[in-house]
Amino acid sequence: MVEVNLWSGLKAFTDGQEKVEIDAKNVGEVLRGLVQAYPGLEPAIEAGVSVAVDGRIVASSLTEPVSETSEVYLIQRLRGG
Repeated sequence: MVEVNLWSGLKAFTDGQEKVEIDAKNVGEVLRGLVQAYPGLEPAIEAGVSVAVDGRIVASSLTEPVSETSEVYLIQRLRGG
């Protein structure tokens, strides 16, 4: 299981939890697992999120590996200009 840290605005969709555990081996599985376990997260994830793994933001690689010891953060993607 991979522990995923969420931004506080998502707590309403995860029963008040800011950290959840997902069974995943890569970033794509993390995102799919989050939506499966917490369907209310789907709009936020579909709108675009960034994922940080061990302190490095993974730009677009859904195949980036994660493990039980990985530090994983779901980060709200900022837009603007």
